[in-house]
Amino acid sequence: MLAFTQGLLQPCVNNSRLLFPSRSAILSVREHCRCLLLHGIFLYQHKGEEAKTSTQDTPKELCLLLSVDDGSFDAESSLMELRRLAETAGAEVFALIEQKRESPDAATYIGSGRLEEVRELCAREEIDLLIVDGELTPTQQRNLENAVDRRVIDRTTLILDIFAKSAKTNEGKIQVELAQLQYLLPRLAGRGTALSRLGGGIGTRGPGETKLETDRRHIRRRIHTLEEALKKTEKQRYLRRSRRQKNGILTCAIVGYTNAGKSTLLNALTGAGVLTQDKLFATLDPTARALKLPDGRSVLLVDTVGFVSRLPHTLVDAFHSTLEEAAAADLLLNVCDASDPHLDRQLAVTRDVMEQLGAGQIPTITVLNKCDVCPNPFALPFSRRSVRISAQTGEGLADLLQAVADTLPDTVRTVHLLLPYHDAGLAARVRQWGLVESESYDEDGIRLTARLDRRFLSSFQPYIIGEETSR
Repeated sequence: MLAFTQGLLQPCVNNSRLLFPSRSAILSVREHCRCLLLHGIFLYQHKGEEAKTSTQDTPKELCLLLSVDDGSFDAESSLMELRRLAETAGAEVFALIEQKRESPDAATYIGSGRLEEVRELCAREEIDLLIVDGELTPTQQRNLENAVDRRVIDRTTLILDIFAKSAKTNEGKIQVELAQLQYLLPRLAGRGTALSRLGGGIGTRGPGETKLETDRRHIRRRIHTLEEALKKTEKQRYLRRSRRQKNGILTCAIVGYTNAGKSTLLNALTGAGVLTQDKLFATLDPTARALKLPDGRSVLLVDTVGFVSRLPHTLVDAFHSTLEEAAAADLLLNVCDASDPHLDRQLAVTRDVMEQLGAGQIPTITVLNKCDVCPNPFALPFSRRSVRISAQTGEGLADLLQAVADTLPDTVRTVHLLLPYHDAGLAARVRQWGLVESESYDEDGIRLTARLDRRFLSSFQPYIIGEETSR
């Protein structure tokens, strides 16, 4: 029997559970027929209302999320994250199923008994899609699809699909297509006529809409073409980065978990106007803007792609050139959602990815964002290199800018200038490139005391009459 405890239906069986998001109740999978009978009217009304209120041309795919908890990761939080990923991709999540096992079944990912229950549930509720919270082998995917007679995709395919939707620039599209094809290539065996997925839907966007899949040779040829195109963009990016370093331009990269508020922070600091949405991977292509610090220096602030737990290696490899912008930065801003109960995991995921890129030694400021919606912001983990902010309201941004100025390498010099009146126009450049501390006018010209970056001193060398030690 199902027992009520604290308003939730508790499962009779400990090794498996079925979660209906609309009811927020955890139910035994072995009792699912009875539970569907109890809640069937509500569930079917929910589906009907979605169909009536939807304004999209194509209806949302009804999907079932499936996870195996083998103890190697936090299965519950990962499954909830998968639900957000599915909703971002445009799916309607019907239920989440989690099963405890020592390891996923080598043939079908879940056990035969649970597989039969999933098959019946898919047939009864007209489920369109199964999404597995893990990386399926080609055999597991093929066997699951044959058993449930539904399309089956895994976590990696879902993330790649979201990236395909979000990529706007030519470089981003190349990187996504390359990652998709590299992931598809070893999974071609045995797919036969099902290889070309032209029917549309989640997991089919990108290169799956073309005839590239007809055989391995065509895909390998396409991968080679994409790699060559990516090498050209990587070379251009390298030349731009080398030019910045030669000119002494300091770079500050915003990194962090997806939907932590990185783009909102970039907009708040620079007015970049980047798209911000409460979705995972809402922005994919990197954006760079100039940022003026309190000490007068200007730095380049770069917003990079967000991270997620168990980020597919194919994405890390394909987006290596983009992520190198962060790896080559002088300072990292690790932005995290302070209101998220899994804050520590967000920070750890970002640290792990940056270490993979060889950027583990770059000075980092931990930016605890969304403190305005955090129940107790003063209980958050805090260190000398942490700043509490709200990019939405602007709270703490002045402290963040000061922390950036204090942490970046010292390249500023305080100089005394005497500008003759016939070169008075140079005063505007001093104000543009640095911070003017004092200004006076006498018979000899304009006397300025200003803080200027070293790379600009050569432009004013004839007019420098004194210099102070740096801060």
